[in-house]
Order: sequence, then structure tokens, then C-alpha cells
Amino acid sequence: MENAALIIVDVQQAFEDEKWGERNNLNAEENIKKLLNTWRMECLPVIHIQHSSENLSSLFHPSKKSFEIKEIVKPYENELIITKKVNSGFIGTNLEVYLKNNNISTVVIVGLTTPHCVSTTTRMSGNLGFDTYLVSDATAAFAMKDHHGNQYDPKTIHNITIATLHDEFATILTTEQLMKIIEKA
Repeated sequence: MENAALIIVDVQQAFEDEKWGERNNLNAEENIKKLLNTWRMECLPVIHIQHSSENLSSLFHPSKKSFEIKEIVKPYENELIITKKVNSGFIGTNLEVYLKNNNISTVVIVGLTTPHCVSTTTRMSGNLGFDTYLVSDATAAFAMKDHHGNQYDPKTIHNITIATLHDEFATILTTEQLMKIIEKA
């Protein structure tokens, strides 16, 4: 985990809106905070990804308070904030260049939401050759409907998304497992 970057994806006020419905991993932000505190204590690189929409009515439009990163993981002045307009933290941003220019080959991904921006960023990270870790209890999903109108609970959405990433795009760990690895190092 030496020089591993912690990438915090879209932990924004927008996800507090009731429109999203039921969510799993209600303590995901607490787990992200634990990891963030560890990264800061070890002086390791922290990257905040922030989703930005051009749609004025979107909760992710920069003019709205809901665009802001949640207080629990508020960036320090020296931490990089990358704004993205699509699901992947790598598309249309300098994330890949930043990682390579800083000799960062290992990334730990956390954030919101598991089946969307977290999954897309994780897939691209793995495809780009980064040693990628996803912390399963430091991300969360909301309930969703499929194209037939079938409703799926957030735990199912989360678990299936994690299963599609496991051992193909990333190593999946819990916060506790990752903390033990860090303590041993």
C-alpha cells in the first residue's frame, strides 16, 4: 500500500435527497472517514472526485448546495479535487495523468454509488493497469428498477455490483481488512 492513493468518489450532499429512496451501508461515510483519517496520518495521497452536472435542475449542478462534498469527508486544502461530468473519474479528467506523474500504481476506491460512478471508476482503474482495491463497506447503493419495472433492493444491487468487480477489476476488501493490511505495513 506504499504511495497508494485513496480515491473518494462523489460523496456529495446530493445523495442525502429523499428522491434516491432506500440505501444500504448507512455507515459507508463513517468507514470512508476512518480510511481518510489513516491516509492523512500516513501522508498518503487523497483524491476527491466530485460529480458536476450542466443541467440546472440537477442536484449535482455546481450552483446548488447539494453539489458540495459532505462535511464528514471534506477535503483538506492540499488534497486534490477532480470534477467529472460522466460516471468515470478517468474520463475527461486528469486523474490518470496525475496518478502516473506521481508514481501511484495502487488505488483504493470508496464512495457513492456502488453501481454507478464507483463501479465505472473501478473498472477503468483496473483496465488502465492500476492495482485497484474497492472497499465494499465504504460504498453504498440505492434501490433500483430494471427495464421491466422490477424493483431491486439496495443490498442486492450493491452485492451484485461488487461481485462483478471482484477479482476481475479489483480486489474487494472491507474497511477492517484494509486497516489490518495497513497496520502490518
